[in-house]
Amino acid sequence: MLEREAMEYDVVIVGAGPAGLSAAIRLMQQAQQHQQTLSVCVVEKGSEVGAHILSGAVFEPRALNELLPDWQNLGAPLNTAVTHDDIYLFKDAQSARKLPGFAVPKTMHNSGNYIISAANLCRWLAEQAEALGVDIFPGFAASETIIEDNVVRGILIGDMGLDRDGQPKDSFTPGMELKAKYTLFAEGCRGHLGKQLIKHFALDEQSSPQHYAIGFKEIWDVPAEQHHAGLVVHSAGWPLADEASGGGYLYHAEGQQILVGLIIDLNYSNPYLNPFEEFQRYKQHPIIKQYLKNGKRVSYGARAIAKGGFNSLPKMSFNGGLLIGCDAGTLNFAKIKGNHTAMKSGMIAADVVAAALRSDAAGGQDLTQFASAFKQSWLYDELYRSRNFGPAMHKFGTFWGGAFNTLDQNLFAGKLPFTLKDDTQDYAQLKLAADCQPIAYTKPDNQFSFDRLSSVYLSNTNHEEEQPCHLKLSDASIPIQVNLAKYAEPAQRYCPAGVYEIVQDDGSEPRLQINAQNCIHCKTCDIKDPSQNITWVTPEGGGGPNYPNM
Repeated sequence: MLEREAMEYDVVIVGAGPAGLSAAIRLMQQAQQHQQTLSVCVVEKGSEVGAHILSGAVFEPRALNELLPDWQNLGAPLNTAVTHDDIYLFKDAQSARKLPGFAVPKTMHNSGNYIISAANLCRWLAEQAEALGVDIFPGFAASETIIEDNVVRGILIGDMGLDRDGQPKDSFTPGMELKAKYTLFAEGCRGHLGKQLIKHFALDEQSSPQHYAIGFKEIWDVPAEQHHAGLVVHSAGWPLADEASGGGYLYHAEGQQILVGLIIDLNYSNPYLNPFEEFQRYKQHPIIKQYLKNGKRVSYGARAIAKGGFNSLPKMSFNGGLLIGCDAGTLNFAKIKGNHTAMKSGMIAADVVAAALRSDAAGGQDLTQFASAFKQSWLYDELYRSRNFGPAMHKFGTFWGGAFNTLDQNLFAGKLPFTLKDDTQDYAQLKLAADCQPIAYTKPDNQFSFDRLSSVYLSNTNHEEEQPCHLKLSDASIPIQVNLAKYAEPAQRYCPAGVYEIVQDDGSEPRLQINAQNCIHCKTCDIKDPSQNITWVTPEGGGGPNYPNM
């Protein structure tokens, strides 16, 4: 058996995002307050903190105000306050109706919020955590959970230096064991260890299925006369009105930059729908083009979003650990915001873990008290009030779902005496290709619309080429014999990075080619594959996108 080095901590946190870093900071604050000695470690698979962080982002500072009340003096990168909300219903490719404030859910109003780079916020949070004594290890991927006697005892860092067949190269370095009394999993949406833990401990047996969207984002440098710092634009309708639900956004950030994106729910039914191409179409609408014209696209990325909300929350505690943030699904889709909710979930977890270690230094317990602490928090109240938002959109469509949500939020404050649910898995919504109409997309104009490969280039994505493929097929025959035959193999369209291709050499049968080096770690394939045949696992640490300020 391979010998591995081991390090022991009181708490190991997987993922240096808003949830994980907020938990780390709060743990050290609790240790100082109670004169408690705690050792805390955060591991991050990205090459640096922030490299894998992608979010809109309009940021609500409520959790930050609680965590670090002096954040302004500490230099937090919240530099652009929201000045105005414009909300549109796009009726078609050319026309739109601007909606008055009373006609949209009040959760969409952003007074008091900030347009930020979530990646830069995480870099700043990491600095605060390190100043308090937290160890942060970027470039180290948590590949496995250490479970002994049905108790989570830490994580295993992935081996480095394996070839395509999993055999050691000259550069081979075995991964280290990080042992912990408690392990917090903050991997973000569809975390691969979180997914395993939910199954192992049956954490979702009392919940609706989790629901997802894919969120696209580009950053553009634009001329000064087209830039209005603090302006927030949201839209519903075209191009998704007929084929899918979702919506678009365009935020005027600092430095004459615009953040533009499209969110597409992954419960769409037409296998011919191409989310990337829908985003390219979106930018051709006159409302969007007016701000992007004569600009330059400087960054691109995409990421799955856990949007099931309150109804889809699993049990978040288990023997030896907790799921927090988007690993558990704490995003509030009624606000299109998940950073403040992720932070709060991490803070609640830290309070519970610190208290548990004060009373029982051995750790390893199922911290069921987390559930009661969560229920007593504003986070629970916020998610409960928004519980009907997603199911209404799924059941009633964009227009009537939006009308229901406006009534629910504005007149009843999210406290209608019933709960809507959607208990159908997103992947199961896909129809047979024979029952659907192919969708014709226009070629990119390279001014507003672009192809996938040039877009991936702007994500600074790279993986060590000589390593095992991190996109695992349970059955290698399914992509052709099932997915291609029945669904025209949707992987070649739903992937935003061109990872999956159907290729057919002269005179040969078609085959699936996986371009794993292009993967931007969005996790869409793990979610939307109609046969649930693809499992995303972590590649070597440091691989993937290197987002500068997404």
